[in-house]
Amino acid sequence: MNVTRIRRSVLTASAALIFPVTLAMAAPTASAGNVSQPFGPGCASVPKEGTGGLDDMADDQVATAASKNPELSTLAAAVKAADLGDTLNKSKDITLFAPTNAAFKKIPKADLDALLADKEELTKVLTYHVVGEKITQNQLADGDFKTLEGSNLTTSGSGASFTVNDSAKIVCGGIPTANATVQLIDTVLMPK
Repeated sequence: MNVTRIRRSVLTASAALIFPVTLAMAAPTASAGNVSQPFGPGCASVPKEGTGGLDDMADDQVATAASKNPELSTLAAAVKAADLGDTLNKSKDITLFAPTNAAFKKIPKADLDALLADKEELTKVLTYHVVGEKITQNQLADGDFKTLEGSNLTTSGSGASFTVNDSAKIVCGGIPTANATVQLIDTVLMPK
């Protein structure tokens, strides 16, 4: 009995010492904005589990993850038409500003059909949505990022409310995939 009480006391004292140290070590990472936690008003509509859900996307490369998400089916079709799937999946530490299906619906059908049929222009538009680094939530507050297309895009905002190029809203951001961070946006971005 005494041995059991002593062991419990030692374990309790050890936990009391280790737990605050562990928290202190983890705190700088969280406050620096390096931990990717989805944010934004549209995240509630993205399922956490199941095919295309947040957990499922985290396990896949970005183009594969997008192809499974029902909110990104138009983007997935565009990536396939531009033959960019392998390029995106093989890239490391990128950020994809991913237009949702609703974003593509803002483009008149005839214009969207023409874009999807023009592989060169489609590639230019799609690569304008990709930045060659993982962008944290903190960096979105006042960001200026070079895209894979070659020109820059800008971000602004605070908290969980961010805008890209003063036109597109991030509806759900900070979604991790195996090789990228995804920011779901409500408008298709057009390079200058």
